[in-house]
Amino acid sequence: MLKFVETLYLFRSLWAVLAALLVGALLISMTEVSAWTAYRELFSGAFFDYYGVASTLVKMSPILLAGLAVVIPLRAGLFNIGAEGQIYIGALTASMAALYLPEMPAFIHISIVVVAGAMGGGLWGFIPGYLKAYHGINEVIVTILMNYVGINLVSFFAGGPMMQEGAPYPYSPEIAEHLWLPWIMDGTDAHAGVLVGIFLAFVVWVAMRYTTIGFALDTVGKNLTAARYAGINVKRQILVSMFVAGAIAGLAGTFEVIGLKYRLYHMFSPGYGYDGIVVAFLAGLNPVLVPLSALFLSGLKAGAHIMQRATGLESTVIDAIQGLVIIFVAASLAFRFDRTYWRRVLDSRKALHQTLEQKT
Repeated sequence: MLKFVETLYLFRSLWAVLAALLVGALLISMTEVSAWTAYRELFSGAFFDYYGVASTLVKMSPILLAGLAVVIPLRAGLFNIGAEGQIYIGALTASMAALYLPEMPAFIHISIVVVAGAMGGGLWGFIPGYLKAYHGINEVIVTILMNYVGINLVSFFAGGPMMQEGAPYPYSPEIAEHLWLPWIMDGTDAHAGVLVGIFLAFVVWVAMRYTTIGFALDTVGKNLTAARYAGINVKRQILVSMFVAGAIAGLAGTFEVIGLKYRLYHMFSPGYGYDGIVVAFLAGLNPVLVPLSALFLSGLKAGAHIMQRATGLESTVIDAIQGLVIIFVAASLAFRFDRTYWRRVLDSRKALHQTLEQKT
């Protein structure tokens, strides 16, 4: 029985998602559309249709990377709300490297573009990390404010110095085709960025579980006093976690440019950085579960339009369900499994049953 209760606790995020979908079904049932039909069209379109799967993977790439960019600092006790700004800055620096560097072999050039995007996002994450480590300034406030700075910087460059001449909308010239990421599904926009994201999730999981760096980050996140007593350089861990998180978010922006849009657009991200927060908590801060969480959230977004076309139900209902997921997952994280407490409860029930049997 104790094992059963512990298993239920381990899958609390799954129960939270199911509860959110159930409440969402109640909301849908208030309309003229059947909840069963809506969900069938949503999930079959997102996960069982060729082009629907491609659309899901396209959205999964930045959402997965943004989720990792939130998980890493959280493991160190930091809240990186700035993945959105880091995505934008990564896209900006990658676009500059793609458009303005002289001609060179394709492999070298694309490597430089990817590194430039990661470095841009990493430095954008390093700033709030530095302010937190050396000046004690709250990283939540700084990262939120830096999102607006990053977004508006991209708007300035896309609509100014980097804007293509005669363009009807703020965007840069198209990058050279030899810099495009390869497609992974013929005839679709699904690109290799999602594979890189899955690989990075595995790397982060291994680093967190089996390396001294991961141990140090976890120690800082769980007990700052114990970390200092153990001789861990807390300031360095803060800087490292925020820089690495920013670099991964910068890759999300880079892959949007070289894998999907092939230009730097004004306001190109619909909020992938904030979706990363949902993914991180849905995965329980476990890097190896981030791809599954990102796949689910991306499927909701990709399937929403398919559901709308098939049933006439507004796709905004998916935004409501996403909000419900956040609420239920946050509520589930408030519970803590206390083995001693549950053992006492089960022992008490067992003793009560034995007493009743003796009396009968």
